Amino acid sequence: MKIGFIGVGAMGAPMAKNLLKSDYVVYVNDLDAEKVVELEKLGAIACETAADVAKESDLIITSLPNAAIVEAVMTGDNGLFTHCKPGTVVMDMSSVAPHSSQKMAGIAAEYQLGYVDAPVSGGVKGAEEGTLTIMVGAEQDVFDKIKPVLETLGKNIIHVGNVGAGDAIKIVNNLLLGCNMAALAEALVLGAQLGLNPETVLQVVGVSSGKSYAFDAKFKSFILAGKFDGGFSIDLQHKDLGLALAAGDDVSAQLPMTQTASKVFEMAQAKGLNRQDISAIIKVWEDLAGVEVRLPSDTDDK
Repeated sequence: MKIGFIGVGAMGAPMAKNLLKSDYVVYVNDLDAEKVVELEKLGAIACETAADVAKESDLIITSLPNAAIVEAVMTGDNGLFTHCKPGTVVMDMSSVAPHSSQKMAGIAAEYQLGYVDAPVSGGVKGAEEGTLTIMVGAEQDVFDKIKPVLETLGKNIIHVGNVGAGDAIKIVNNLLLGCNMAALAEALVLGAQLGLNPETVLQVVGVSSGKSYAFDAKFKSFILAGKFDGGFSIDLQHKDLGLALAAGDDVSAQLPMTQTASKVFEMAQAKGLNRQDISAIIKVWEDLAGVEVRLPSDTDDK
């Protein structure tokens, strides 16, 4: 199977590398030529346009920043759909709204193409190690066709329904992450104001009912260490909360906690924390409270 990959940034590049390690023929395209050159050195075939990728590939994977860019790549003047061979499968691994993927699937069907939405969880580390959770929205026959490729990219491959279902469950998952992170930051600062030692909070909450993924992944390694580079950015989390709010509007859902969390992430953006890890949201409350939740430098490694 010849595989095209469009969008080889922080997530796309390591996924493309894993495909190359598994001896797939991989055609790559990105607006950043340097990223394409890096993969070309590893054996990928560089393509100048998305159309060039489409002409060569049996499966095309896209990993792009937002729905507008996805639609432009799929349907623009030099887009994928008009240059794919009938029977080609197009799999979008971006985080977009369900209705956006469903719209693209409808257009793809007019060209006799399969379409899949397959957002992921696990971050850059999961992409590098091939351990991503991949939430797949696809017709059963299309899912069966691409499953071996998915197993190269991830560890937990879950067929969650037809097109749009992958985006829907990703929205639910990232709503929880954003709200949990906002609540964790608020709670940790309250603890500091009440005079609690952060190591005590780590010890007690770590074995109690307040524990969460945000607590496990972000408290010790990011917040206590005062290291906020890398990870999942505040900008991306705010985008995902926006997707949740938009999806809620589509079905008249009430999402007051999501609205509040979104506003807190906006406050973090206003402080210039856009590209820092979501754990940096704690700085919003720390600055307001005049406290800091950190370990002394000589105990960072505890």
